[in-house]
Amino acid sequence: MIVYEATKDEFMDDILTDNLVNNICKNFNDKIGKVNEAEIRSWDNSMQYMYKVLNDEEIPSDAGVAIEFRIPYTSKRVDFLIAGKNQSEDTVVIVELKQWGEVERVSGKEAIVKTLINRGIRETAHPSYQAWSYAALIEDYNQNVQEQEINLKPCAYVHNYIKKQQDDQLTDPIYQFYIDQAPVFTKGEAPKLRQFIKKYIKYGDDKKLIYEIERGKIRPSKSLQDSLSNMLKGNREFVMIDEQKVVFEEAISLAKKALRTGRKQTLVVSGGPGTGKSVLAINLLVAMTKLELVAQYVTKNSAPRHVYSTKLKGDFRKTRIDNLFKGSGSYTQSKEGEIDVLIVDEAHRLNEKSGMFQNLGENQVKEIIHASKLSIFFIDENQKVTLKDIGSVELIKSFATEFSADLTTLELSSQFRCDGSDAYLAWLDDVLGIRETANDNYYGLDYDFRVFENPNDLFKEIHRLNHRTNKSRVVAGYCWDWKNKNDKEYKDIEIPEFDFAVSWNLGNTQTWAIDEQSVWQAGCIHTSQGLEFEYVGVIIGDDLQYKDGEVVTDLTKRAKTDQSLRGIKKMLKSDPEKAQKLADSIIRNTYRTLMTRGQKGCFVFCTDRELNEYFKERLDRATNSKGKEIEKSLRVAEKGINYE
Repeated sequence: MIVYEATKDEFMDDILTDNLVNNICKNFNDKIGKVNEAEIRSWDNSMQYMYKVLNDEEIPSDAGVAIEFRIPYTSKRVDFLIAGKNQSEDTVVIVELKQWGEVERVSGKEAIVKTLINRGIRETAHPSYQAWSYAALIEDYNQNVQEQEINLKPCAYVHNYIKKQQDDQLTDPIYQFYIDQAPVFTKGEAPKLRQFIKKYIKYGDDKKLIYEIERGKIRPSKSLQDSLSNMLKGNREFVMIDEQKVVFEEAISLAKKALRTGRKQTLVVSGGPGTGKSVLAINLLVAMTKLELVAQYVTKNSAPRHVYSTKLKGDFRKTRIDNLFKGSGSYTQSKEGEIDVLIVDEAHRLNEKSGMFQNLGENQVKEIIHASKLSIFFIDENQKVTLKDIGSVELIKSFATEFSADLTTLELSSQFRCDGSDAYLAWLDDVLGIRETANDNYYGLDYDFRVFENPNDLFKEIHRLNHRTNKSRVVAGYCWDWKNKNDKEYKDIEIPEFDFAVSWNLGNTQTWAIDEQSVWQAGCIHTSQGLEFEYVGVIIGDDLQYKDGEVVTDLTKRAKTDQSLRGIKKMLKSDPEKAQKLADSIIRNTYRTLMTRGQKGCFVFCTDRELNEYFKERLDRATNSKGKEIEKSLRVAEKGINYE
């Protein structure tokens, strides 16, 4: 979708007669919605600069011009396009326009800068990266661009920024890769930008290329399909077995059915921790893309998206693969059925509304079903860990019915984490007081569960185990304020009794779960849910305690910076019983989730001494039962009896 399109001459005339912004505003209101004043000022300012750049007779008068081209399946819009021919080659120059006056480089993060945005200094993508990524996304998905071999030439124009003679922040060498892909022009460099355009646009085409791009069928490019496919080859982390394969084939069948019949399909896949939901989701993303379907992997939590996109990077740079991984709030403006397949991992974490203040769009479950032909929801309702988590099987069913979608429900039950021990999960539910189970005294033969008297010893053991594979981490309940996200020397989590102190995971990494240095930090529920480790060490705070012979929760012990229970105080006044029940469930679910991240083992330390003793007592009972179970298995094996 394009908000404004014209020939170069028509664009120049609209600027000269002060009609351009009025035309843009009218079209914007018709096609997208109400325009805000900041955008109007931005157009009025930036387009004056583009008028000066294009005011050259050598730039053909009938070259196509487009403003605010919305990239399909995203809320992103390309600021400015100019199209024509370079000799015999069809070419579109993409111009990312910025009004920044000052820029500060950011080290340690790829293609990130700091600048003044919305009256505050904030981190954002480098303009060269933005221009390059927009071009890459169009190349990956626009069939006309692929088949007609339309050349996209991105660049950025930061027209208010004065480049420094030495140590310039915007053009620092750390950004060189993206500057090479998309040159950045600054104040006083309009002639250079003009030469860049003239190099590629020698002949006009009366907006034909603009027409082709806007109306191009959307499908994944062959190179993207091949790259994703190659990324899974030999990657044992994403191998499917048993019922995972059954669900996989059913999902492929439903995708084909949705395209063949034109009827929406919704697949709900339920499964507890470690049943392979994420493995399936990644395999389906690759398979759907290989079938030339537009598919996206969706989560509320950003941590799994960043980790998986990093693990999948191969021939493509990671930042290009990121286009396949989306947040759950990405579909507030999506058209009906515009995406072939949306694969939602951790669907229990979906929210009622999107946006920073939860005030955008409609119910996220509804938006996802609306935006897709096939929606796949992987869900475990016992992993809801905040008051905002509203994803449930019943809610998905109700919206599937509203959209007349065929509903299929499947379940994953085989355990591939916790050493394949379903018994451990049942035992843990019993220990945490989530539900009574038959596994009150037994959690399997091989899972390594330990209770530590000192958090320093737990930390040292995780470090020792992590040294081999970088797959062990310490996590903690959210009982300590997260005050500093940038200084690794600042210790948020302190337990003075044991002279123990550690930082929460730093804010300058989106891949804490796999970064080598992150073993020195503690992760929380938000950076670990949806991911797994070989061994996990869990520091249980005072929000979980043992009193009068039972495990209890105390919502007042959660940190002030924790948003999981935001709104609970208001609920406590209006409906205290409901509030206490919800908070109790969230706290128990949080620790259940943290304590099921380990494939081979889980180690715990509790700040509440009575709770620590309770865990030790339950462990002793389970260990004794385990010994008896081993003895029984040996006797059976010796006799050659098929014991069930």
